[in-house]
Amino acid sequence: MKLALLQALQAARAEHRAAALMTDLMTGAQALWVDGTATGDIEIDDAIRAAVQEAIRHNRSRTTPDGRLFIHAFVPPLRLAIVGAVHIAQALAPIAAIAGYDVTVIDPRRAFASDERFPGVKVSTEWPDDGLSALKPDARTAVVTLTHDPKLDDPALDVALRSPAFYIAALGSRKTHAGRLERLTARGHGAEALARIHGPAGLAIGAVSPAEIALAVMAQMTAVLHGAEPHGKVPA
Repeated sequence: MKLALLQALQAARAEHRAAALMTDLMTGAQALWVDGTATGDIEIDDAIRAAVQEAIRHNRSRTTPDGRLFIHAFVPPLRLAIVGAVHIAQALAPIAAIAGYDVTVIDPRRAFASDERFPGVKVSTEWPDDGLSALKPDARTAVVTLTHDPKLDDPALDVALRSPAFYIAALGSRKTHAGRLERLTARGHGAEALARIHGPAGLAIGAVSPAEIALAVMAQMTAVLHGAEPHGKVPA
């Protein structure tokens, strides 16, 4: 590997950016893909571009359909930031951990955000915007707000919307979500940014209990991660 490509790959990994190293199996030529831009000695066409995006999306190294290139995917770990140390969070955190996410629960209310309530889970008692900013959400980070309290949820959503987080969701009814969108609009977010929020959070599976709601959220998060078409959202 050429030194310039190696240095660019190391920088991308240090910055938690997804990358893919392409190697021509016949000639040994290489190119590096980072954030949609390729550098190196391989000409990128639509078929290669699609194969690289697929490898990164599913975090799976692969060859191109014609067998000419090997694509080595370098993808940051999955992370989930849960704002609100509530009952749903107690169910969602272990489910997400099983699915391979590094989970952090953020809630300044120390009576809720305790190690006893979240054994084995990272807990932050900072204010949500500070706690989330410290995590520096990237394109492999999901953010879910669960408190129903605008003082806690809105600052976190504000930070999430200014990040490349792949999944942003907020619990609450459609009426609650409409009010949330008005407040976030006042914070300077446009319609395109606000459309990134899945609200009400979760797929429409008729969830009632905290565990069922957590499952609905996890299912929707998984669908978004893999580019699957969601089957609907939780009704108001």
